[in-house]
Amino acid sequence: MIDGLLAGLEWATQFSDPLAWLVLAAFLVTAALDWHGERELARYVGVGGWALFGVFWFSLVYHFAFVQKSIIEGIGAVVAVPAAFYVGYLLWNGRDSLLVLSRAVLLMGVVFFPFESIPVLRQLLVETVTRQTEFLMALTGHHPEVANGAQLDLPGVDPDPYRNTFVFVNDLPYTGAEESHRITYTILIACTGIGSMSIFAGLIAAVDAPWRRKLRALAVSLPVIYVLNLFRNVFIGVTFGEQYLHVFPDLVLTVFGSEELPRVSYFVADRIIAQSLSVVALVGITYLVVRELPEVLAIIEDLLFVVTGSEYDLRAALEVPAVAADGGEESPSDD
Repeated sequence: MIDGLLAGLEWATQFSDPLAWLVLAAFLVTAALDWHGERELARYVGVGGWALFGVFWFSLVYHFAFVQKSIIEGIGAVVAVPAAFYVGYLLWNGRDSLLVLSRAVLLMGVVFFPFESIPVLRQLLVETVTRQTEFLMALTGHHPEVANGAQLDLPGVDPDPYRNTFVFVNDLPYTGAEESHRITYTILIACTGIGSMSIFAGLIAAVDAPWRRKLRALAVSLPVIYVLNLFRNVFIGVTFGEQYLHVFPDLVLTVFGSEELPRVSYFVADRIIAQSLSVVALVGITYLVVRELPEVLAIIEDLLFVVTGSEYDLRAALEVPAVAADGGEESPSDD
């Protein structure tokens, strides 16, 4: 039975890209209808969009949980399925504030999917991040070879033909083998930070607020995410390549369902330490954003209602100053 379930989850992954475009199309129509004052029709189309969004996340469960072996992303994908359907249910029942969240998802996709689906943009971003990661690695005293991923014999991997793979040579003393072992760390689109940046860009662009405060919110989020992501890449690449975090190998390999001893350092560095710190960093960045753009709190309050079923007043809890009723700046100093 379990094998059949896993096979079904794996089969569903092939539909993730088409589903993503359908979701964006549905939310685009929703936003257009809402813009033109067709609120009721926009609500119905938005419900369909959220239903598709739930199916989209279902199609990614296998990828995150069993291909990427990411505990945080795997759980997130599983939770997102019923959450998306519940958002649609709430929207159907008149919680029209969720139309702003629908618009935010649309704008997130507008930022993210060009880099995901257009090869020239994906290559430009991936290789730029690779060069900057290489520079920072050199500052730490590590100088691995950087190779074209498609020219390397990487088992079970179909890499893009980009200069994006760091090659470390390590003796792996814990294996008892005398020959050196090649360890590769490849920068993929997921390693560029574009996913997190698109989330904040979508949230900021979706709310109704003066463009000056939106620009300030972008300034305290996107550059910070980009720089932190570079340090994340250096940390993972060096600790994995040099095997600095080869700890509790039996436990780590059991948890992540792997038998590859060299990947222990990778699982600890990326899946445990880096992803956990990323959650903390994103919470901190969110706080900086809402200080500049309190309107974003309305979206976050809606998300908390979806998760908990309770209403929250985050502006009061965080002591965030109120904005003018017309959405303008609070004082002349905001100009």
